[in-house]
Amino acid sequence: MGEIKEDANCISRRAFLIGSGTAVVSTIILSNIPGLEGHAIAAEMKSYPRKKVGSLSKLKTNEVVNFHYPDGGANSGSMLVKLGIEAGGGIGKNGDVVAFNTLCTHMGGPLGTLYKPKDGAVGPCPFHQSSFDLTRHGMIVTGHATESLPQVLLEVEGDIIYAVGIIGLVYGRYDNLKG
Repeated sequence: MGEIKEDANCISRRAFLIGSGTAVVSTIILSNIPGLEGHAIAAEMKSYPRKKVGSLSKLKTNEVVNFHYPDGGANSGSMLVKLGIEAGGGIGKNGDVVAFNTLCTHMGGPLGTLYKPKDGAVGPCPFHQSSFDLTRHGMIVTGHATESLPQVLLEVEGDIIYAVGIIGLVYGRYDNLKG
């Protein structure tokens, strides 16, 4: 009758059993090598600079204060704004002071002058219309971007506001601390 043809793209039962058995045995052997047990891979910790970026008493609701962080290099333009409503990562008495990098995460379009006070958003980006919600950690609202706007971490000491880190990767950088 009909002949059963072996498909070249299919793996045989024998090949599957040999391959999976080899994987299991390799795992057992590697886990028993003296000196490897109990060692975790250490994460590399980066230390961001602490930089004064403004003062709480001088901030006015919905007025943007521009600054550069973490350095003065390319793509370090950032904005500090008092939103007037509580925001994710916000500081100050009402948790409404936030800061973000001003480059769109899609293709680096300039967002620094596109803040919309009525809805707490920035954008749309002039390149591909991405907008970001500053009240929700810079989350993408519309457009082609797939990542949130990098949020600058802030600390308050008395009346002085300091930038102390960044959540997310600034557009055009492979490392926020290496411009």
